[in-house]
Amino acid sequence: MNAIAGIEASVPPSGTGCVECLAGGGWWLHLRRCAQCGHIGCCDTSPAQHATAHARATGHPVIRSFEPGENWFFDYPSSSFIDGPDLEPPAHHPLDQTVPGPASRVPKDWQRQLH
Repeated sequence: MNAIAGIEASVPPSGTGCVECLAGGGWWLHLRRCAQCGHIGCCDTSPAQHATAHARATGHPVIRSFEPGENWFFDYPSSSFIDGPDLEPPAHHPLDQTVPGPASRVPKDWQRQLH
């Protein structure tokens, strides 16, 4: 596969949860991985939308799902799904991690807080 701008396949993910939510006491619905630097952020349905905020702040154009069973890439500049290479493992958050998560921070009315 040819190199794709904004994808660095050898960079590992930054962790198992949204970097900013973990640091600030927040929670997420689904996780997304920056395909360039490995930053893990929360999806646009999550209250804080950190994955898209990271892309805007850094100019990193491509994310990949960090959910089990999902291997899609999304290119922000074209607003489209694209094909991409296998990325440095792990490919998703731990299977025992709750969705939404982390379990201890998810409010009882979490569904009302989604975008």
